[in-house]
Amino acid sequence: MNPQLLLTLGLKDSATFTSFFPGPNAEALAHLRQLTGGPWEPGVYLWGGPGTGKSHLLQAVCHSAGERGGGAVYLPLRAAEPFPLEALQGLENVGMVCIDDIHAIAGDNAWEVALIHLFERIREAGAGLVVAGHASPAELGLSLAQLVSRLAWGLSFQLHPLDEEDKLNALRLRASRRGIALQPAAERYLVRHYGQDMNLLFGVLESLDRASLTAQRKLTIPFIRAVLKDDHQDGVV
Repeated sequence: MNPQLLLTLGLKDSATFTSFFPGPNAEALAHLRQLTGGPWEPGVYLWGGPGTGKSHLLQAVCHSAGERGGGAVYLPLRAAEPFPLEALQGLENVGMVCIDDIHAIAGDNAWEVALIHLFERIREAGAGLVVAGHASPAELGLSLAQLVSRLAWGLSFQLHPLDEEDKLNALRLRASRRGIALQPAAERYLVRHYGQDMNLLFGVLESLDRASLTAQRKLTIPFIRAVLKDDHQDGVV
């Protein structure tokens, strides 16, 4: 299989701009919506803690580029080991390159050098670039100052966690897009118990949706408790 094809398999259908509730991250969302994949402009660097939406936004950029008829590739570096470095060759010929979890290769000299060369090729080719990590460029633990400097080429957005009300709104948005009916008490129950990480919360919502369809039951709090207890036992949640 073409290595570049492998890099597109991690995209989630649900990871779009319209399914992202921005909360305090509206500026980052607005800027990313405007990216077209050309002509070249300085790249964008996103950083923040787990569950702040970095991966969602990178994948949304890829979906948006595809909808506009351009090429895009999503490269999650947390899964870098299965990919040979040769997979980076030719990515500059894709309209938009989105690199996730750059901190995962911090200290790996071969990967850091390869990314420096890739960023140079992307600029020369006029492609788009969005990168995400868990900290600011200077705090990623990268060995090569050249890579740190290249991450500072363009705009940097720190993504902030949602407060409780924003988490409720994000849950409502995701539920409505899946056609899930949730009562206010059930919404608050889910946010209170699973809202510490939005990835976890949305994963729970998917589990409940499947269980509700199978059992033909409404998502009441007793039903939610019963389903999630079973999921804990099965290692799903």
